[in-house]
Amino acid sequence: MFTLKVDHDIELQLLQRHHAMKLFKLVEENRVHLREWLPWVDTMLTPFDFENLIPIWLNQFAENSAYNLGILYKGTLVGVIGIHQIDWYNKLASIGYYLSKDAEGHGIVSRSVKAMLNYAYFDLGLNRIEIRCGVKNKKSRAIPERLAFIREGTVRDGELLSGYYHDIIIYSMLAREWNGMHRVIK
Repeated sequence: MFTLKVDHDIELQLLQRHHAMKLFKLVEENRVHLREWLPWVDTMLTPFDFENLIPIWLNQFAENSAYNLGILYKGTLVGVIGIHQIDWYNKLASIGYYLSKDAEGHGIVSRSVKAMLNYAYFDLGLNRIEIRCGVKNKKSRAIPERLAFIREGTVRDGELLSGYYHDIIIYSMLAREWNGMHRVIK
Protein backbone atom coordinates (compact mmCIF):
# COMPACT_ATOMS: atom_id res chain seq x y z
CA MET A 1 0.00 0.00 0.00
CA PHE A 2 1.27 3.48 -0.90
CA THR A 3 1.86 5.75 2.10
CA LEU A 4 3.70 9.00 2.73
CA LYS A 5 4.91 9.64 6.25
CA VAL A 6 4.56 13.39 6.85
CA ASP A 7 5.78 13.53 10.44
CA HIS A 8 5.20 11.76 13.78
CA ASP A 9 1.48 12.76 13.74
CA ILE A 10 0.48 12.59 10.07
CA GLU A 11 0.50 9.85 7.45
CA LEU A 12 -0.99 10.01 3.96
CA GLN A 13 -2.40 6.66 2.87
CA LEU A 14 -3.72 5.49 -0.49
CA LEU A 15 -7.48 5.17 -0.16
CA GLN A 16 -8.77 1.64 -0.73
CA ARG A 17 -12.13 -0.11 -0.56
CA HIS A 18 -11.83 -0.82 3.15
CA HIS A 19 -11.78 2.96 3.72
CA ALA A 20 -15.28 3.45 2.25
CA MET A 21 -17.14 3.44 5.56
CA LYS A 22 -14.60 5.75 7.24
CA LEU A 23 -14.74 8.16 4.29
CA PHE A 24 -18.52 8.17 4.37
CA LYS A 25 -18.51 8.80 8.12
CA LEU A 26 -16.00 11.65 7.67
CA VAL A 27 -18.21 13.31 5.05
CA GLU A 28 -21.44 12.59 6.92
CA GLU A 29 -20.16 14.11 10.17
CA ASN A 30 -18.82 17.16 8.30
CA ARG A 31 -21.48 17.53 5.62
CA VAL A 32 -22.48 21.10 6.49
CA HIS A 33 -18.84 22.15 6.89
CA LEU A 34 -17.73 20.55 3.59
CA ARG A 35 -20.82 21.48 1.58
CA GLU A 36 -19.87 25.15 1.75
CA TRP A 37 -16.96 24.64 -0.70
CA LEU A 38 -17.21 21.14 -2.22
CA PRO A 39 -19.91 20.63 -4.86
CA TRP A 40 -19.77 16.81 -4.75
CA VAL A 41 -20.63 16.43 -1.04
CA ASP A 42 -24.38 16.05 -1.54
CA THR A 43 -23.84 13.28 -4.12
CA MET A 44 -22.12 11.04 -1.56
CA LEU A 45 -25.12 9.74 0.36
CA THR A 46 -24.09 6.23 1.39
CA PRO A 47 -20.90 4.22 1.98
CA PHE A 48 -21.73 2.48 -1.31
CA ASP A 49 -21.06 5.78 -3.13
CA PHE A 50 -17.45 5.62 -1.89
CA GLU A 51 -17.24 1.89 -2.62
CA ASN A 52 -18.00 2.77 -6.26
CA LEU A 53 -15.59 5.72 -6.36
CA ILE A 54 -12.54 4.13 -4.74
CA PRO A 55 -11.90 1.65 -7.61
CA ILE A 56 -11.82 4.63 -9.99
CA TRP A 57 -9.23 6.29 -7.74
CA LEU A 58 -7.21 3.06 -7.56
CA ASN A 59 -7.28 2.81 -11.35
CA GLN A 60 -6.03 6.41 -11.59
CA PHE A 61 -3.22 5.51 -9.19
CA ALA A 62 -2.34 2.42 -11.26
CA GLU A 63 -2.29 4.58 -14.41
CA ASN A 64 -0.17 7.19 -12.58
CA SER A 65 -2.72 9.91 -13.37
CA ALA A 66 -3.85 10.80 -9.83
CA TYR A 67 -3.19 10.07 -6.16
CA ASN A 68 -6.12 10.12 -3.70
CA LEU A 69 -4.83 9.77 -0.17
CA GLY A 70 -6.45 9.76 3.22
CA ILE A 71 -4.97 12.11 5.80
CA LEU A 72 -4.45 10.17 9.02
CA TYR A 73 -3.78 12.32 12.07
CA LYS A 74 -2.63 10.29 15.05
CA GLY A 75 -4.07 7.22 13.31
CA THR A 76 -7.53 8.69 12.59
CA LEU A 77 -8.83 9.58 9.13
CA VAL A 78 -9.45 13.34 9.27
CA GLY A 79 -9.33 14.36 5.62
CA VAL A 80 -8.31 13.67 2.05
CA ILE A 81 -5.57 15.11 -0.13
CA GLY A 82 -4.75 14.34 -3.71
CA ILE A 83 -2.60 15.06 -6.71
CA HIS A 84 -5.04 15.30 -9.60
CA GLN A 85 -5.03 15.62 -13.37
CA ILE A 86 -1.37 14.73 -13.82
CA ASP A 87 -0.23 15.92 -17.25
CA TRP A 88 2.99 14.01 -17.86
CA TYR A 89 3.84 15.78 -21.11
CA ASN A 90 3.82 19.21 -19.46
CA LYS A 91 4.77 17.82 -16.01
CA LEU A 92 1.96 19.57 -14.17
CA ALA A 93 -0.86 18.66 -11.82
CA SER A 94 -3.13 20.10 -9.15
CA ILE A 95 -3.45 19.43 -5.45
CA GLY A 96 -6.79 19.36 -3.67
CA TYR A 97 -7.66 18.72 -0.04
CA TYR A 98 -10.38 18.75 2.60
CA LEU A 99 -10.32 18.32 6.34
CA SER A 100 -12.82 17.61 9.10
CA LYS A 101 -13.93 20.62 11.12
CA ASP A 102 -12.54 19.13 14.35
CA ALA A 103 -9.07 18.67 12.84
CA GLU A 104 -8.63 22.28 11.75
CA GLY A 105 -6.08 24.49 13.43
CA HIS A 106 -3.28 21.94 13.85
CA GLY A 107 -1.38 22.63 10.60
CA ILE A 108 -2.43 19.25 9.22
CA VAL A 109 -3.22 20.43 5.69
CA SER A 110 -0.15 22.68 5.45
CA ARG A 111 2.14 19.83 6.49
CA SER A 112 0.35 17.39 4.17
CA VAL A 113 0.58 19.75 1.19
CA LYS A 114 4.31 20.23 1.84
CA ALA A 115 4.78 16.45 1.81
CA MET A 116 2.79 16.18 -1.42
CA LEU A 117 4.86 18.94 -3.02
CA ASN A 118 8.09 17.18 -2.06
CA TYR A 119 6.74 13.95 -3.54
CA ALA A 120 5.45 15.66 -6.70
CA TYR A 121 8.70 17.48 -7.41
CA PHE A 122 11.38 15.13 -6.14
CA ASP A 123 9.83 11.70 -6.76
CA LEU A 124 7.47 12.29 -9.68
CA GLY A 125 9.57 14.96 -11.37
CA LEU A 126 6.68 17.36 -11.92
CA ASN A 127 7.41 21.00 -12.70
CA ARG A 128 4.20 22.85 -11.85
CA ILE A 129 1.53 22.35 -9.18
CA GLU A 130 -1.69 24.32 -9.00
CA ILE A 131 -4.09 24.80 -6.12
CA ARG A 132 -7.51 26.22 -6.91
CA CYS A 133 -9.66 27.75 -4.17
CA GLY A 134 -12.91 29.63 -3.95
CA VAL A 135 -12.28 33.37 -3.66
CA LYS A 136 -14.21 33.48 -0.37
CA ASN A 137 -12.73 30.26 1.03
CA LYS A 138 -10.22 31.94 3.33
CA LYS A 139 -9.14 28.74 5.12
CA SER A 140 -8.34 26.93 1.89
CA ARG A 141 -6.63 29.98 0.39
CA ALA A 142 -4.42 30.28 3.48
CA ILE A 143 -2.61 27.07 2.51
CA PRO A 144 -1.08 28.15 -0.82
CA GLU A 145 -0.55 31.66 0.52
CA ARG A 146 1.31 30.33 3.59
CA LEU A 147 3.45 28.12 1.34
CA ALA A 148 4.39 31.05 -0.95
CA PHE A 149 2.46 29.91 -4.02
CA ILE A 150 2.02 32.58 -6.68
CA ARG A 151 -1.52 33.85 -7.19
CA GLU A 152 -1.96 33.76 -10.94
CA GLY A 153 -5.49 34.99 -11.36
CA THR A 154 -9.19 34.45 -10.94
CA VAL A 155 -11.47 32.22 -12.98
CA ARG A 156 -14.77 34.08 -13.00
CA ASP A 157 -17.78 31.82 -12.35
CA GLY A 158 -15.31 28.96 -12.25
CA GLU A 159 -17.44 26.52 -10.29
CA LEU A 160 -21.11 25.78 -9.74
CA LEU A 161 -21.70 25.43 -6.01
CA SER A 162 -25.15 25.00 -4.42
CA GLY A 163 -26.88 26.38 -7.49
CA TYR A 164 -24.66 29.45 -7.84
CA TYR A 165 -21.43 30.12 -9.65
CA HIS A 166 -18.49 31.42 -7.67
CA ASP A 167 -15.04 32.63 -8.63
CA ILE A 168 -11.93 30.48 -8.24
CA ILE A 169 -8.39 31.68 -7.55
CA ILE A 170 -5.55 29.81 -9.24
CA TYR A 171 -2.27 29.53 -7.32
CA SER A 172 0.86 27.85 -8.66
CA MET A 173 4.27 26.70 -7.50
CA LEU A 174 7.10 25.68 -9.82
CA ALA A 175 9.68 23.05 -8.93
CA ARG A 176 12.53 25.57 -9.06
CA GLU A 177 10.67 27.86 -6.63
CA TRP A 178 10.00 24.99 -4.21
CA ASN A 179 13.60 23.76 -4.44
CA GLY A 180 14.82 27.16 -3.36
CA MET A 181 12.52 27.56 -0.40
CA HIS A 182 10.97 24.33 0.85
CA ARG A 183 13.41 23.82 3.70
CA VAL A 184 12.75 27.23 5.24
CA ILE A 185 8.93 27.25 5.13
CA LYS A 186 7.41 26.55 8.53
